[in-house]
Amino acid sequence: MNNKTVVNLGVQQFDKLIEENKFYVDKTGFIREWWDSGADVTLITRPRRFGKTLNMSMVECFFSNQYADRGELFEGLSVWDEKTPEGEYRFRELQGTFPVIFVSFASIESPTYKGMLYQISEEVSILYARNRYLLEGNVLSESERKYYDSIVPGIDGETAVGAIKMMAGFLYRYYNKKVMILLDEYDTPMQMAWLHGYWDQAVLFFGSLFGATFKNNPFLYRGLITGITRVAKESIFSSLNNPDVVTTTSGEYAKYFGFLEEEVFAALDAAGLGSEKQGVKKWYDGFTFGSYSDIYNPWSIASFIKKDGIYDTYWANTSSNSLVSSLVQTGNPEIKKMMEDLLQGGSIRTEIDEQIVFNQLDGDVSAVWSLLLATGYLRVRKLEYVGERKRKVYTLALTNMEVEGMFDKMVRGWFRGDAGVYYNEFIRALLNDNIRKMNTFMNKVALNTFSSFDSGNKPSDQAEPERFYHGFVLGMVVNMADTYKVRSNRESGYGRYDVMIEPLDRGGKAFIFEFKVLDADEDEVTLEDTLANAHTQIEEKQYEAELVAEGFAPEQIRKYGFAFQGKKCLIG
Repeated sequence: MNNKTVVNLGVQQFDKLIEENKFYVDKTGFIREWWDSGADVTLITRPRRFGKTLNMSMVECFFSNQYADRGELFEGLSVWDEKTPEGEYRFRELQGTFPVIFVSFASIESPTYKGMLYQISEEVSILYARNRYLLEGNVLSESERKYYDSIVPGIDGETAVGAIKMMAGFLYRYYNKKVMILLDEYDTPMQMAWLHGYWDQAVLFFGSLFGATFKNNPFLYRGLITGITRVAKESIFSSLNNPDVVTTTSGEYAKYFGFLEEEVFAALDAAGLGSEKQGVKKWYDGFTFGSYSDIYNPWSIASFIKKDGIYDTYWANTSSNSLVSSLVQTGNPEIKKMMEDLLQGGSIRTEIDEQIVFNQLDGDVSAVWSLLLATGYLRVRKLEYVGERKRKVYTLALTNMEVEGMFDKMVRGWFRGDAGVYYNEFIRALLNDNIRKMNTFMNKVALNTFSSFDSGNKPSDQAEPERFYHGFVLGMVVNMADTYKVRSNRESGYGRYDVMIEPLDRGGKAFIFEFKVLDADEDEVTLEDTLANAHTQIEEKQYEAELVAEGFAPEQIRKYGFAFQGKKCLIG
């Protein structure tokens, strides 16, 4: 590690950081490991702000002939000093010897397919503008010169598909050497496509683009792709022949994205913040890549040092988190119930599939947890191999205190504006035993937030309240965490209650909620009938048994039924 503590946040150009003598942790060992792998095409997935772009810039600076004779950038770093058993430097002769194409999709965030194509065309146009020296001499034919000049913002999708491959061919002929192609943040436009409803179109486009660039490309020497998620092979990588895929659970390159604990502690000491090591560990530790379990987010550590030791949700605040929020908010009740456990410091056991199939995110619970693990919001506590088939079952938890704070803020955001006012008034009325106001404010909360928790195109009256009340309970989990323990769907007595709110102060009031939707098949005509059935169930199933066992007296326990019919609610 370079002992530099002048932090320049947001700079992702390797040469600039080195030239300006800014804070940098040596990750050049990645160059050695990637070169030695020999893989034709490598896909590496890591959460955002984990040094993917900086590492790609580092690879470009090392191999690109545009950086020939710039070996001083790597002096004192591990790759520059590595030697063979015979004592010769292994990599110095490789520096600055390849034509390199570096393209980033990090800014491709259009809400429309047409806009996405235009932004792609802009990136391709920048690539062509950067290499206009190729027009000098006789390397390109007249028709190729016309083609070159035609690559401008707004070119059609078919032209954009083959543009990177064509550039590789031009460079190959100019230098008489095959090309390295680096593609950073490949999946940013894929996530936007899923969020904004043009996924199928995007899949067809990127399948063709990646096939042309990384498979059907005779000018390619090595390819390196980075992103946050591993989009399923059958979606966009179907034409690639066995790319080397490295995810967060893989052992390869595990220590080269993110900071190791010893690197963080050394940086804190160098910045005069050594006394904050345990606090930093609690806030920012917890990411797991391969066998490395103490990985820190570089953005958070650099921000913490730059801010002279002020704790904040630096990493979580660098994105809108719209995809994560959408998955949890509109997810099915099982997702919300498991999120309740996570928000209260618990864990979940689940199988995951690291190939993210975005079309399955609406209905597949394990796909949601797989995405949250890939994006860094969950960490692996334990991996078990279950049964004869050795199924991988993961125990997952929220990554650290910073992520917990992000989710708290996200859930609170679901009840903002009028809904937030009504929600808080409902909680106040609940604690004051004011049933009339509970009814008034609960109906206003439901009216203002039902649609926010509705993930179906045509939800049934039965499903709507169930989605709502689990989102409602998540709000209770984060808003009452300081003084109450909130649980849902746990066994007590002879059944499973819907919600139990237990005060941390044993002298306080405890609450049991039973939610029911008016059901004509149960001879329920009015909400009053449904409410009566809710109370009958509470008593017959003896839901208070858990609270009684915890030492709460009957007079401390409040039992409420919530009867729903559409967006109408009756509490009693």
